[in-house]
Amino acid sequence: MAAILNDLVFLVDVDNTLLDNDRIIADLHDHLTREFGAASSERYWTLFEKLRVELGYADYLGALQLYRKEVEGDGAEAQLRLLQTSSFLLDYPFADRVYPGAVEALASMGQLGPTVILSDGDAVFQPRKVQRSGLWDAVQGRVMIYVHKELMLDEIRRIHPARHYVLVDDKPRILGAFKAAWGDGVTTVFPRQGHYASDAAEVARFPEPDVTVAHIGDVGPVSLSSLRDRRTHAASPTGSGSQTSPRPAS
Repeated sequence: MAAILNDLVFLVDVDNTLLDNDRIIADLHDHLTREFGAASSERYWTLFEKLRVELGYADYLGALQLYRKEVEGDGAEAQLRLLQTSSFLLDYPFADRVYPGAVEALASMGQLGPTVILSDGDAVFQPRKVQRSGLWDAVQGRVMIYVHKELMLDEIRRIHPARHYVLVDDKPRILGAFKAAWGDGVTTVFPRQGHYASDAAEVARFPEPDVTVAHIGDVGPVSLSSLRDRRTHAASPTGSGSQTSPRPAS
């Protein structure tokens, strides 16, 4: 059965877009330091970064598997604390880290078209995060998680076909990749949250997004009214399709 062609589909990132992932990482760092000491904790993050380079995505549980070898000779108590760290990750209160206004922003987008979570990540921890945060239900189970989502453009369009897309993401690199591939077929929205968005050099490397907001909660009242104006102008016979700056709803 062919997928329904929607007028508009929203593709929304998770980490540092809907969910304060930097805070989750800080909590994990504190947990490891408390349980294993500062030096041993830093070894976990060294393995984590090494694995991220090899795989192309953050693999917290995979890094924990590697870290296990580091503490195997530290006795039964250390082993027990390590096993309990898996519970710390899988049972973490992710719902407490959803940004204020994020669920409301998804609801506002949902009034215009289907909302789809589009994330990078592994096949175990990342979906667990989306489910336990409540974000899975907030998008009625429309969740897509890839190793590199910017390489899955054809599949995204096949599963969720639309005349126009809105991509909401905190990473300038991802916004730029989708814009380069889809051009006027996508409106890029940049919530300036998290460490990527606060890295001025990283932001400067890529084209300016179509819409920039300070927080995900601003997407509803500000940028959606702008989106209507932008798409109407682009579709009009005299419209040039040029991008305009977002303005508050009247």
